[in-house]
Amino acid sequence: MDYMKKTIWMIAVLTMMGCGSSSSVSELTPEEYKAFEDLVHNGNYEIRARWARPVSLNSLTALANAGLLAPEDTPSRINLLDNPGYLRVIGDSLSVYLPYYGDRQIGGGYNTLNNAIRFDGIPKKMELEKDEKSKGYRLKMTMDNNTETYTIAAKLVPNSFSTINVNSTHRSGISYSGDFQAFDTEK
Repeated sequence: MDYMKKTIWMIAVLTMMGCGSSSSVSELTPEEYKAFEDLVHNGNYEIRARWARPVSLNSLTALANAGLLAPEDTPSRINLLDNPGYLRVIGDSLSVYLPYYGDRQIGGGYNTLNNAIRFDGIPKKMELEKDEKSKGYRLKMTMDNNTETYTIAAKLVPNSFSTINVNSTHRSGISYSGDFQAFDTEK
């Protein structure tokens, strides 16, 4: 009988923990939510990538098995503390630097020292739409970088957490998670 009580108690505690939320939209004041919306619509913000989430393929698993990833990294989650990336929206322009981990399906040319996803300029397409479920926004972009085309979908949420999903014509897909914040263009 004692085992049954403990089991019921654990289920109740886990259920209560699951009902709570950390930093949700409902915790924001109307002024804070308005400031978030103004920031998104003014177009001077950045997403600082803290984690990369590559598609876990055999090559990344082989690197992990060889001990070549940092201790806290896995083939499907890589800490970007030492190599932070960003996606900046400055008016109608983008500035993107995202470290890339994964496989290329088409070669990137000779003597390329940096295989990151890079772009500076005006994208071919950029759409912003409201996401009613999260009370945030979805930003969809298409950009060309000489020979490669990227399709990016970013999710901006009022609690400052954001995700970036990148699909490429030459590489396997990858996503990033990080912080959403204002970008000071005068720096």
